[in-house]
Amino acid sequence: MFREMRRKKCVISEETAAKILREGDYGVLALSGDDGYPYSVPINYAVEDGKIYFHSAKTGHKLDAIRRNDKASFCVVGRHDVVAEEFTTYFTSVIAFGRIKLIEDDNDPEKLHGLELLADKYSMNVREELRSKELSRVSAVVIPVMTIEHITGKAARELVRNGEIK
Repeated sequence: MFREMRRKKCVISEETAAKILREGDYGVLALSGDDGYPYSVPINYAVEDGKIYFHSAKTGHKLDAIRRNDKASFCVVGRHDVVAEEFTTYFTSVIAFGRIKLIEDDNDPEKLHGLELLADKYSMNVREELRSKELSRVSAVVIPVMTIEHITGKAARELVRNGEIK
């Protein structure tokens, strides 16, 4: 169902790909947009147990696209070092493929859990009163959750050859 990577020497292990995905700061979510145009959006996220949690307003292009077609891909670049004298970039990247469900019901415990995961990742050092205030806004958001069906990772061949990436 999913293509094999063409440049086999650049493939990284699924474990390494999962680590890059977990540790990334942001990624780009790709969806099927309006009138058949691709729609991609940079977005914050959190990962747990084979799922990627996102944050969304209650309306917008992203939600319209997900409601129309729940299939998505999500790309994270873990490393990006331009090496000018070699005319190349030393990079690591991951693409996850899966389906997204929208958690809109305020009584669904997964909705608050997703918001907590995002708060843990991006606001771990804020005062508890600020965190509680933000989490109390659960009814103002939708939590899209992508269940990962396939993940693939790639690294610059120089990194793989030098044993820096496995």
